[in-house]
Amino acid sequence: MQQSICEATTRTTLRRMGYKSRRHHRVPLISTTNRKKRLQFAQAHQNWTFEDWKNVAWSDESRFLLRHSDGRVRIWRKQNENMDPSCLFTTMQAGGGGVMVWRMFSWHTLGPIVPIGHCLNATAYLSIVSDHVHPFMTTMYPSSDGYFQQDNAPCHKARIISNWFLEHDNEFTVLKWPPQSLDLNPIEHLWDVVERELRALDVHPTNLHQLQDAILAIWANISKECFQHLVESMPRRIKAVLKVKGGQTQY
Repeated sequence: MQQSICEATTRTTLRRMGYKSRRHHRVPLISTTNRKKRLQFAQAHQNWTFEDWKNVAWSDESRFLLRHSDGRVRIWRKQNENMDPSCLFTTMQAGGGGVMVWRMFSWHTLGPIVPIGHCLNATAYLSIVSDHVHPFMTTMYPSSDGYFQQDNAPCHKARIISNWFLEHDNEFTVLKWPPQSLDLNPIEHLWDVVERELRALDVHPTNLHQLQDAILAIWANISKECFQHLVESMPRRIKAVLKVKGGQTQY
């Protein structure tokens, strides 16, 4: 153990043992309480079929930055260890400069996009709900059998928002969403699509106006096959949460 070992020898030895250099799998840090809530949600929806999930409209906000570090950290692990706790990189939600947008979609179609020029508060979110969510839900689900999904951001839980949904509960239902469940929301993968397309642009945006235009164009060109495939994965996502008893899944 007192002998020095060169880097190349170390890498060769690790490969012979079955390890490969890979990026961390980024996952949110899930508390014990929220793990129970995730499990309860999965249990309540374990019998939902693909046809049931077609009635859900998914929503979320996301921020895209003009310049940022990709945060790439590489680790050595074996092929089947991608979700091993020692190979995970926990993340927490954070803000940053750039352009924030709100979007929604369902199995049927991509929904509206709303650029947000400031921090999203309850008043601004109420305008989004009344001007965009309401017409989308009543058009896509005229039989009042639609479910609207939103996460547990403070502005989503404000009294004026809850009261508005209560007044319109005869038109659609708000899906009771478990905290810290990015892996259950298929719209997160659409954000990844937008992010990858932004990075792949031949000419990168140099100001916020160009960045916003690029985001709108990329979203509008996401294929129907892409977002429908994500909704079709919901029964598998639910089974994955049940398997790990509310813990983090591979999604």
